[in-house]
Amino acid sequence: VQLQASGGGLVQAGGSLRLSCAASRRSFSSYAKAWFRQAPGKEREFVSAINWSGGSTDYADSVKGRFAISRDNAKNTVYLQMNSLKPEDTAVYYCAAKSAVVPGTSVNEYAYWGQGTQVTVSS
Repeated sequence: VQLQASGGGLVQAGGSLRLSCAASRRSFSSYAKAWFRQAPGKEREFVSAINWSGGSTDYADSVKGRFAISRDNAKNTVYLQMNSLKPEDTAVYYCAAKSAVVPGTSVNEYAYWGQGTQVTVSS
């Protein structure tokens, strides 16, 4: 497993969770990373992305102001801090990596995927 996501769980609306994605390949520390999510019966959608250095980030409109992506290249790990969670945030969250310094928002751009971690927000 090259990307290992963790940190999901069950939380009440308004609560917080922090997801982590640890990479096993050292080269991933220079890759752009992203988080996507997939709710039951829906397509996988972009949540957030970060460039190789952490100096540039991008967010889906639905999570702007509530979620924050960050990375620690020394630990080869990317994080997603999720605050003010809503029931509509319920999904399996996936981390992804691409061998480029600039991230993107399309599923097809990412060649490497973690196994997913379930986030459930109760109302």
